[in-house]
This record gives sequence, C-alpha cells and structure tokens, in this order.
Amino acid sequence: MKSSGCKVLKDRHFSCEDCDGSVSGGFDATSSQIVLCQNNIHQQSHMNRVVTHELIHAFDHCRAHVDWFNNFRHLACSEIRAANLSGDCSFSTEVARFNFGLKKHHQECVRDRALRSILAVRKINREEAEKIVDDVFDTCFNDHAPFGRIPHSKRDAKFAQSDYESRDRYYANL
Repeated sequence: MKSSGCKVLKDRHFSCEDCDGSVSGGFDATSSQIVLCQNNIHQQSHMNRVVTHELIHAFDHCRAHVDWFNNFRHLACSEIRAANLSGDCSFSTEVARFNFGLKKHHQECVRDRALRSILAVRKINREEAEKIVDDVFDTCFNDHAPFGRIPHSKRDAKFAQSDYESRDRYYANL
C-alpha cells in the first residue's frame, strides 16, 4: 500500500462493526476504511479471506484511483481481482460451500462472485452487470498485483508476494 502511494493506519483504517444481513465486510472509499462485520465472521479462515478481499479493494483504490461510484467497469475490475486473489474461490472454500467443478471452475466462481458483489452494492440490472463483468474479465482476472500469481493457499500467498516484490530484480542492472 505504501509503495502505491497510500498510508495505512491499522488503528484508523480497520473498523469492526455489527452489520445487517450476511455481509462480511466492505471497503469505504470515502474514508479508505475497511469494515469487518464482527457478527458475520465466525472463523479465522473467513476473516483472512475478508481482510484480503477488502485490502485488494484498498490497493486498487490507491494504485488505480478507482471511481467506485460512477464507473461500473472500475468496480467490476476490483471485484474480479478481489474474488480471484483473496481465496474467495479457492478449492477448499468452494468445497465447503458444496460448490465445485472441474473445468474453469475458478474463473466461473470469480465471475459469479464479482457479479453478485456489483448487484449487491449498485442499482443496475443483471444483464448490464454481466456485460460489464464480461468486458473487463480477462484483463482484470490476469492482473495479479500485488501478488505475482494467484495465491492458492496461505503458504503460497507468501511465495507469491515474494515473487512479485522481486519481479524486477534481475533486470535492474541491464
């Protein structure tokens, strides 16, 4: 976050609150604050996914200056990236939901979760939201920053981050 131009103050940028419905968290762009819904998160693994998901939104906010309220393509891209990189669609998470498949299941999960997130936060019809997600999907799905690749586990996330941080190391002196 710091290298993307944003300061993160854990005392100010994270808030634990009771939330309505089944929402687990959110990113408030006006205050750059991540809200964690303490009444809807009951396991550490779920908390890890929510924090990672919302931190990806915060990263996108800093790096890409996302126009959350007026540009649905920006919103869709960040939702795709967050679903893809946070573990929302990991094999173990999907098995726990009794939702799994073989061919391109991860991509379909990411697409579905991004679509559901957009429909939950914006007044937009499903067909329009699907078109927007489809329009930006390939580009946003393949953007793995701040990781070097899709982290498929907690252990893999550490390696992915290390790969991303050292990505230019070998070419710096050329």
